[in-house]
Amino acid sequence: MTEPTPFHDLDAYIALPRLGGLALSPDGLRLVTAMSVLDPKRTTYVTSLWEIDPRGVRPATRLTRSAKGENGAAFLPDGSLLFVSARPDPAGSAGSAGSQDEPTAALWRLPAGGGEAGVVATRPGGVSGVVVAEGSGTIVVSSETLPGSTDAEDDQRRRAARKDNKISAILHETYPIRFWDHDLGPALPRLMIAEAPTGETWSDIESVGESDIARAGAVVSSVASETVELRDLTGHLGTALSTDEASWAISPDGRTVYAAWSVVEAGGSDRLAIVAIDVASGHRVELLSDAEHEYLMPAVSPDGARLAYVVMTRSTVSQPPDMQLAVAELGAGGLSIADVRIIAAGWDRWPGQPVWTPDGTALVVAADSDGCAPLFRFDLESGTETSTVTRLTGDHGAYTSICIDPAGAWIYAMRSAIDAPSAPVRIAAAGAGQQPAMLRSPSPVPALPGSLTEVSAVAVDGTPLRAWLVLPDGATESSPAPLLLWIHGGPLGSWNAWSWRWNPWLMAASGYAVLLPDPAISTGYGLDFVARGWGAWGAAPYTDLMAVTDAAEQRADIDATRTAAMGGSFGGYMANWVAGHTDRFKGIVTHASLWALDQFGPTTDGYHYWRREMSPEMMLANSPHHFVDRITTPMLVVHGDRDYRVPIGEALRLWAELAERHGGDDGTMPHKFLYFPDENHWVLSPQHAKVWYSTVLAFLDTTINGVPWAVPDALR
Repeated sequence: MTEPTPFHDLDAYIALPRLGGLALSPDGLRLVTAMSVLDPKRTTYVTSLWEIDPRGVRPATRLTRSAKGENGAAFLPDGSLLFVSARPDPAGSAGSAGSQDEPTAALWRLPAGGGEAGVVATRPGGVSGVVVAEGSGTIVVSSETLPGSTDAEDDQRRRAARKDNKISAILHETYPIRFWDHDLGPALPRLMIAEAPTGETWSDIESVGESDIARAGAVVSSVASETVELRDLTGHLGTALSTDEASWAISPDGRTVYAAWSVVEAGGSDRLAIVAIDVASGHRVELLSDAEHEYLMPAVSPDGARLAYVVMTRSTVSQPPDMQLAVAELGAGGLSIADVRIIAAGWDRWPGQPVWTPDGTALVVAADSDGCAPLFRFDLESGTETSTVTRLTGDHGAYTSICIDPAGAWIYAMRSAIDAPSAPVRIAAAGAGQQPAMLRSPSPVPALPGSLTEVSAVAVDGTPLRAWLVLPDGATESSPAPLLLWIHGGPLGSWNAWSWRWNPWLMAASGYAVLLPDPAISTGYGLDFVARGWGAWGAAPYTDLMAVTDAAEQRADIDATRTAAMGGSFGGYMANWVAGHTDRFKGIVTHASLWALDQFGPTTDGYHYWRREMSPEMMLANSPHHFVDRITTPMLVVHGDRDYRVPIGEALRLWAELAERHGGDDGTMPHKFLYFPDENHWVLSPQHAKVWYSTVLAFLDTTINGVPWAVPDALR
């Protein structure tokens, strides 16, 4: 019998620690990551900071501990660690950041030599997005601030007035007004700047003997409690910094901030531009901005003379976007551009956040590629538009949070894969096809209830297709496993990384094989592969999914008579499309799904993008709701009311139209609707994740295995 794993028990699964993010100290000797664990009530996750040995020798050690948690780690040049937390300040200096019943996140500092952390800076709207200048130690953060506020005290007064008068209304003057799961406003992000804390640090004491202990303790105490002033660098920006794509970097000398943010356009639209801001005066210019492109992910070279970034062509109804890596030579003061060049123009992958090597001769990025997300190195050749591109990693991992040591010899990153949760690794900064060295993580690697393999197929148009296939333990020719077709969201995405939300190993623990295909419009296979499904979601993406499913069903260890399909977001759209176009599946789970495309467009949080995605004619041809009369397969509809990307109206209309056509005389029907009033596009709280998985598994058990339907205990 198979040994039980955490995936055999939902309580054990939600209690698994989760790692995210990585920061490297200036001397290259300390790595810091954040680990989230289940709180005692089992209804949320609390994050703490842990130090990892870059050599992989010492075990990980915990740095912070509080009920509120800590995140946003960033090192100062002196080796002390900044982080963000809403925990109480023992010294009481965080009072202006919020009341005791409404704590807000303050900026904290942990001395390099150890000791207690202390508050460095506060704002009424909290702080986030900590970035530090490598040379000067100048600190940049964002803070949500009410539009009319002139300073922190004025912002606090206005907040108190709204609260006392129970005012929740928001007045909007531009589009958009919502993002993912929250309203934009009334407070909106601004950039704040602060000089590095000054004064003696532990490292200033050359040797700490017995006679120095008292002095050393005083140094640590004074450093931890030293505060700095956060100066408003931008003033009111509207919604410029309110999206996931907003980011900022600062020159090593601390003189110039480079930010990617939204610029408002006519017709309720916006685009991403990169602005340069002079720290001393607050003067800013649009450094990279035009109507045909979006500019994002700025990264300043170690000498401050160049800016690397990603430039993206703007999509149209007939052409998907394309992304390329670029480098700009900066003019005097960093407020102008002397020259721009595209790096490796013929490279048919989409780069992620660029990271400079310490000598400024190369850039390292991660990019989706053939079902993985490897690390790539771009060795820059001065004065040309060419560069040598080397795939550094040769495994099937997906890499994030890239850090490069000061000597330029090693790269540290977080690595995950379909069969591995995120963990810290090290690879050499040069050399193709490497296998990563696993560092000593604070989170043990969980045992898996199965194995991972691949399935390949050929599309109707002859294009090669591939998918990951998770096989449960015990799946054999004599005991084939039922198959779940899982369709990824996006639609610009790929199954290539670990997912806590859509975790196939929970299904494998229940005996299911899980097929994770990358159909047309998926990333990592080149622009032409994306274009195959652009504006025609119901065409090549659908036939690709069926072709890969056909290939999986040819395996002797797969039971082709017991199959189901499921997906979320775009995957939910495809699940709805599948339901109206084939009866081959026993059950279909559709989560946060698009149903009526003409209705969806004006109600999503980004209508301006959607208008570029599909014409009215494309919406008409590709809308699943036109095929509701063809649906015969039982469906489980899942949606959260706080989903602003795919608003709840999609699920309400889908459910009403299913009920209209499939309800019996007593009103019952084969379909189910799992509704979460306080969840968003995802289901994030641990207790609701348990409800989600237990309901999905119960639905599959009924539709695939013929087990009589029983409402999960948590819902009874």
